[in-house]
Amino acid sequence: MASPSPPRLLLLLGRRTAGSLVGRARAARATDALSGVRPTVPRRFIIDTSYSAHFMDFKGSSIPSSMKKLVVTKLSQDFREAVSVRTVAVPTPGDAELLVRNRFVGINASDINYSAGRYDPSVKPPFDAGFEGIGEVVGLGLSASSRYTVGDTVAYFGSGAFAEYTVVPAKESIPVPSAKPEFLTLLVSGATAYIALKRLGDLAKGETVLVTAAAGGTGQFAVQFAKRAGCHVIGTCSSDEKAGFLKSIGCDRPINYAKKDLAKTLRKEYPQGVDVVYESVGGSVLELAVNSLATKGRLIVIGFISGYQTASGIPPFKGGTLPVKLLQKSASVRGFFLPHFLGDYKEALTSMMQMFAKGELVCEVDCGDMTQEGRFVGLESVFRAVDYMYAGKNLGKVVVEVAPPNVGDSKL
Repeated sequence: MASPSPPRLLLLLGRRTAGSLVGRARAARATDALSGVRPTVPRRFIIDTSYSAHFMDFKGSSIPSSMKKLVVTKLSQDFREAVSVRTVAVPTPGDAELLVRNRFVGINASDINYSAGRYDPSVKPPFDAGFEGIGEVVGLGLSASSRYTVGDTVAYFGSGAFAEYTVVPAKESIPVPSAKPEFLTLLVSGATAYIALKRLGDLAKGETVLVTAAAGGTGQFAVQFAKRAGCHVIGTCSSDEKAGFLKSIGCDRPINYAKKDLAKTLRKEYPQGVDVVYESVGGSVLELAVNSLATKGRLIVIGFISGYQTASGIPPFKGGTLPVKLLQKSASVRGFFLPHFLGDYKEALTSMMQMFAKGELVCEVDCGDMTQEGRFVGLESVFRAVDYMYAGKNLGKVVVEVAPPNVGDSKL
């Protein structure tokens, strides 16, 4: 590890030297009093020990006293109704924590499940929103400084990401080369596809894989990982532009369901059924997926976004004959929830970052540049980004730019 800079070295030495300096000053005053000599006014210490437990601010930038963040103030599946913008004090990191200035945050379909209180009914408002972010370390605790330094770039997966600054445990932070939004796509969307297909897909070369919402945040990765496994990949999408994108990342058969009947197309072109389905839409699409399974087929339920905006959060599903259909085909339906597979997370992330570095993985990002209002910039644009994703307009992972690079140029 590089030697600490002089200001940081003074902070590191603060506790160690302050005690001895205080002791010497007291001894000097006592000696002067006994000798009848008037004591001199004690000099101020150059070392400020008040920050010996955490280091704040950094080269070329300053930390404001307040910030904006998004807070769930009312449980609702309507994100705009549930979430409010609050101005609060910038938090101070604890001993093993980092203070991260967020550059980009990721939008997930499950953001409104969280705002509706569906994941943990015991948690009551107010609570912070947002699952993932990437940015620069601008403050850190003493223990955290053994691994990180101010100015490092990190990504993280945890609650409270929809904020201008977020405190993150150092052990849960992921060092990244730069604050590129592409790295953000891997944290939830990429990891979900990687781990789900590996642990639950049981993919074998030559099998047929159907990915629904294939041009979305996680679908794009499911297509690529299934193709890497030597499978024939079918991807559903809602436009010719998305179909073209899917072809560019290796999808063998993109199906634009806005123009073609999905059920008829699958029956005609894949009469033997599909071996694996990576399903995130729910409702009628889930029913179609069950009916399309081949013998010994595996259907992985990633989510059911078509129902998230309803009061129950669950789209209607005619599952009365499901046991019969599964039995007749020796097929299975398997659910996947990323927090249940965190033991696989580090390996998945390491592997994906290596693929991306080698140019072997496309991480498509949609920052809303083509929208009428323009790019998603600023924390308030999170609301617009959520609406955009639920309108099915995105191609790739929806990402919001919280702050531009090099914010501020003042120095301590």
